[in-house]
Amino acid sequence: MISPEIEKRLALLQEKYEAMGQDMTSYLDGLLYADFLTYWDYIHLDTLLSLQSPKTPFPDEEIFIMYHQITELYFKLSLHECKQISEKGAEITAEFFTARLRRINNYFEALTHSFVIMVDGMEKEQFLKFRMSLLPASGFQSGQYRMIEIYATNFINLVAKDKRDELAHAPFEEQFEHIYWKFGATELATGKKTLTLKQFEKKYAKTFIELAQNTATTNFYTLALQLQQQGQLTDALKHELRRFDVNVNINWPLSHYKSAVRYLHREPEEISATGGTNWQKYLPPRFQKRIFFPNMWTNEEMDNWGKAWVEHALRGELLLP
Repeated sequence: MISPEIEKRLALLQEKYEAMGQDMTSYLDGLLYADFLTYWDYIHLDTLLSLQSPKTPFPDEEIFIMYHQITELYFKLSLHECKQISEKGAEITAEFFTARLRRINNYFEALTHSFVIMVDGMEKEQFLKFRMSLLPASGFQSGQYRMIEIYATNFINLVAKDKRDELAHAPFEEQFEHIYWKFGATELATGKKTLTLKQFEKKYAKTFIELAQNTATTNFYTLALQLQQQGQLTDALKHELRRFDVNVNINWPLSHYKSAVRYLHREPEEISATGGTNWQKYLPPRFQKRIFFPNMWTNEEMDNWGKAWVEHALRGELLLP
């Protein structure tokens, strides 16, 4: 016997399929013959667990691979929220902006807290051996991370700080030639582009420039400024914006810096394990002064950008705005 609840749902389904010119009976047959969904099929677990392919026999290389894959999944989660914020454009509300930005902050804080896996989870001797077999690949080549930066702020804020005034009104293509991270992927001895950088530009340059153009009026900085001018920039949103600035531009790069200091130290042959990237100048925020939302900080805070991290790191704490 069919219950009234089922009859009601069948009637609604009939309306749905009729509206699309479809035969409901055929869909019910499909449902009848289909297998029940399993957890492992739904998330493609077997495929996921097969995606680790070490290049060397050192056991700790598998840790290195998996952690970077986890990182890229967190970046994908962040970009999922970035796109939603940007797509709202002029229609965005402080409530929507705050909720999505809070999610991104939670993702980055999870990443930063978990970086101890990289700092304490591998033997230095193993790392320095297997890492040399991966050249010129580098975590520097994370395209998703660069996209998060582009969604976050006006493109000019990502230009090397000594070029920002000069290029403030230049085309995006010209600004891109002086984007800050290019100067972290130059040969230590000659200043020429590393193969790591050349590969990265070849794959992503067009994508990055197009994204900068498409988000020129819908990046986080511009949308926050719009809400501020409308008197709708709430304290909660301002807090999340500052938290985001700290998470992406201080806590995350300095977690890498801490790892690099531990594993690479200062010897030339060890520095080469980064693909030749000049991480000593590239990672510390005090050199690049990457700040997504300069209108959210005082001059003193910007002058001391990243300085407080050392004190917090010594106490084992995460720097918060």
